[in-house]
Amino acid sequence: MSNIVAIVGRPNVGKSTFFNRLTESRSAIVDEVAGVTRDRHYGKAVWNGIEFSVVDTGGYVEGSDDVFEEAIRKQVLIAIDESDVIVFMVDNTTGITGMDQSIADVLRRRTKKIFLVVNKVDEPAMAFEADVFYALGLGDPYKISSINGSGTGDLLDDIVQSFERKPEKEEAGLPRIAVVGRPNVGKSTLINTLLGEERYIVTPIAGTTRDSIYTLYNKFNHRFYLVDTAGIRKKGKIKENIEFYSVMRSIKAIEYSDICLLMTDATQGIEAQDINIFSLIQRNNKGIVILVNKWDLVEKDHRTAQILEAEIKRKIAPFTDVPIVFISAINRQRIHKILETAMTVYNNRIKRIPTSQLNEVMQQAIEEYPPPAFKGKFIKIKYITQLPTHAPSFAFYCNYPQYIREPYKRYLENKLRDYFNFTGVPIQIFIRKK
Repeated sequence: MSNIVAIVGRPNVGKSTFFNRLTESRSAIVDEVAGVTRDRHYGKAVWNGIEFSVVDTGGYVEGSDDVFEEAIRKQVLIAIDESDVIVFMVDNTTGITGMDQSIADVLRRRTKKIFLVVNKVDEPAMAFEADVFYALGLGDPYKISSINGSGTGDLLDDIVQSFERKPEKEEAGLPRIAVVGRPNVGKSTLINTLLGEERYIVTPIAGTTRDSIYTLYNKFNHRFYLVDTAGIRKKGKIKENIEFYSVMRSIKAIEYSDICLLMTDATQGIEAQDINIFSLIQRNNKGIVILVNKWDLVEKDHRTAQILEAEIKRKIAPFTDVPIVFISAINRQRIHKILETAMTVYNNRIKRIPTSQLNEVMQQAIEEYPPPAFKGKFIKIKYITQLPTHAPSFAFYCNYPQYIREPYKRYLENKLRDYFNFTGVPIQIFIRKK
């Protein structure tokens, strides 16, 4: 396990810029609007060959009525408790503020190793102004510029020097499961329910989750990486830069995941945007489980679930071999069913079919219903093999590949599904010249 460094401080002191410099990424959203970073955001950094985790927190705001500022304050306190080392960042251009003072009071009560970092010391002449921060009683301030990098080398040398050495454990080959869907369908509530802690800010305002975050899930005999993504919106609705980054991050999360839990809202039915996200997951050849959330709010008789399931399958056709689970994230309804279904789909996705078995079964299916002749040419499929790809892909070798049409490809796909169970997983069929 690597050490965890939490970057804390009031809004707009440059924490996200510093985080991006450490992780060499744009994975924290940087914007002029105060309070843009709402969730704890995790990244990896390496300095002098030592790898560590970095947490970029929301700006710490005390005694505020604002719904986000109170939630951000809780996030910071969680990050402080989770971390091994704390970087407390202040702004050289403003001097000490009352808020800096109140954060310093909280930090002085912690036994963690604390680095007081004065940011925006962009030129040597500005270094004298930084001495005012000695008054916070947290030792010598490190004077840095997140923008141009000056002073960050000495800071990082001392940070990695302060780490307690932890035994390294390799964590390879774990499934990555992304929770995706339109804004406000209950994604963060589901993750909080799964993890049993307020890992994400949950408010009734659409679009609260702006960053995607990876968390190691290790409960109930399941072990995987869980990803919470910003709600994906229609392109036309992205009003501000922040939303743009969030959508990009959600799309990236789909690309980097193995399985996507697509959350929909039972009270609204399946909407066009849900279908767009479904198509995006399918195009990326990821495993899919559809979750119908807020099932507790629906007036239902014994047929309601059947009707809704039929409507979903009609709208996602032709790829309908997808598990649909009716849940209530807030009431913990069918939570174990979600995990079991996701892992079943993951196992379907990594399944390898022996070539001999594949040919035996599929040649029989081809004999029962051979490809239709085209312009007097008879098509013979001689051999089938599974390709060495991340998602299930099959090559069918024949004499006239150009004459095999889409309906027949669908027949082959359906037969593969009938015999080998690829529920929840898109299949690719390639027709090649023997």
